[in-house]
Amino acid sequence: MEIQVIERKVGRIDRLTGTIIRERLKVGAYCRVSTDSDDQKNSYDSQVKYYTKKINDNIKWTFVDIYADEAISGTQDYKRSDFMRMIQDALDGKLDIILTKSVSRFARNTLDTLKYVRMLKERNIAVIFEEENINTLEMAGELLLTILSSVAQQESETISAHVTLGLEMKMKRGEMVGYNKAYGYNYDKENKTITINSEQAPIIEYIYDRYCKGIGTRTIAKELSDMEILSPKGNKRWSESTVLGIIKNPIYKGDLLMGKTYTTDAITHKRVKNYGEKNQYYVKNHHPAIINEEIWNKVQEILKKRSSIKNGGRMKGNYSRKYAFSSRIFCGYCGSVFARRCWASGTKNEKRVWQCMASVKNGMEVCPKCKGMREEVLEKCFVDAYDLLCNDDSRIIEQFMQKMKTVAKNTSNNSLKKKLENSIKDINKKMGMIVDLHLEGNIDESVYVSKKEELDNKKEKLLHDLELLQMEEQEEKSAETGLEKIEEILRNSKIMPEFDKDIFEAIIQKIIIGEKNDPLTVIFVLKTGEEYTETVQERNTKNKEEFDINDYNIVLEFYSRQNVVNFEPKGFGKSKKILDKIKVKVVYENRNML
Repeated sequence: MEIQVIERKVGRIDRLTGTIIRERLKVGAYCRVSTDSDDQKNSYDSQVKYYTKKINDNIKWTFVDIYADEAISGTQDYKRSDFMRMIQDALDGKLDIILTKSVSRFARNTLDTLKYVRMLKERNIAVIFEEENINTLEMAGELLLTILSSVAQQESETISAHVTLGLEMKMKRGEMVGYNKAYGYNYDKENKTITINSEQAPIIEYIYDRYCKGIGTRTIAKELSDMEILSPKGNKRWSESTVLGIIKNPIYKGDLLMGKTYTTDAITHKRVKNYGEKNQYYVKNHHPAIINEEIWNKVQEILKKRSSIKNGGRMKGNYSRKYAFSSRIFCGYCGSVFARRCWASGTKNEKRVWQCMASVKNGMEVCPKCKGMREEVLEKCFVDAYDLLCNDDSRIIEQFMQKMKTVAKNTSNNSLKKKLENSIKDINKKMGMIVDLHLEGNIDESVYVSKKEELDNKKEKLLHDLELLQMEEQEEKSAETGLEKIEEILRNSKIMPEFDKDIFEAIIQKIIIGEKNDPLTVIFVLKTGEEYTETVQERNTKNKEEFDINDYNIVLEFYSRQNVVNFEPKGFGKSKKILDKIKVKVVYENRNML
């Protein structure tokens, strides 16, 4: 047996032809600094000059370009425009070698470092880290790179922790940190002081004055738009949420609240609202006030009565049911309620979407499987489901109607409502009496305050109970209207041409989005009649765990033909996929209903 060794070729090999590449190597360099301080600026300029000279002085190299990102963090690749341009140039065959000062200059994220190095290595493109003396095309290159990039990422996380600690110490001393421009105020960056904006302050006073007079935020927003006053963002149209944010912000009474948000990850830099996970710092009398203490307190008292405080599982102040899906959509994975949000607001691509509030408030990691759903998709799913129910088995709808009519007749709250109204009148009389006694000097201050507080608490509870009854009356009227519309459709053998809020509220108890491995499944749960005696809070506790279809009877299952955008995990990111159908189910909880 004879063995012949075919010696390797010396030099760089063209992977397409197998021949030695004779021309000079195409070389570029990457430079980056993470802040815009003078020292870093000098470092940045020095790097650019150094690599330009180094490449041009080497006769075996051809200078291509210097890719440089100034005052940008290295933890997120997509924010570094020149870095991404360099990677694209390399993939397009414009580079053979990339020079960079160190691993930490290239990226502070371990995954990004390895991802791009391997991507380039597959195309025989070398990345040379000068400080660590690593060439990624050499055998030991990736092992050393993995270790050093992990160290670089840890360094970034340590720096972030030190910065966070420093900011917290500043907030403890009452120093202003992370100031976002507030409408009605001017901010001096050098002195870090807040002064009143004489042109915008009257608008703030107008908003508070109108709200004190009982005018709602939506009406105030419309008034400001009609007056052609530009919003804080410079838009011609004011939004309800903008007005609400102004009346809730203590900055207008001269106080400052810091720590309202915090960073969850040093790598992604994602910030979320602080619901108590981190310390907050409230500084009183920090700057000149636009609104005095008395008006501020009055506004907060009105706001408290109208605010969306969860009570009995329903959003207090939302009894008018402005949207058909309000407090009716739940996540099939974590049980949280879905809320209505606006994507791409003010643009031609504006969309109304319902999303799981657990993931919105605390990040996708809390409920990673959940998916947002466009409002028009949900409406179309309901129309398709209703039409199929009527066409395939109208007996289900007819029996349901008989059941609901019987329930509705037995839910009159007139006597209880009258009783509550009389009790409120009695308390008002008693309050008038103790005020007279106090003014006449027949009772001392301490007794007066104690008795008034007791009566105030009783009245507040009675008003709350009365508000709940009024809400139930609204739902019953809506249900009756919906039942009448259903009767008309059945009588005339018609289909429902478009989404009808009354019909939806008459027959649907709730919607569940997502089941097991299908996060886009839409499940409509029919009312059973028990809803009128069971509180919303009791119903919603059933949604705390992942949805299980085995707990329900399936009445109908089909696919609704419509386009839905879905983002699926792919590699280190996500891929966009357009689906042409969506699974829909109609179910009920009570197995003895039909």
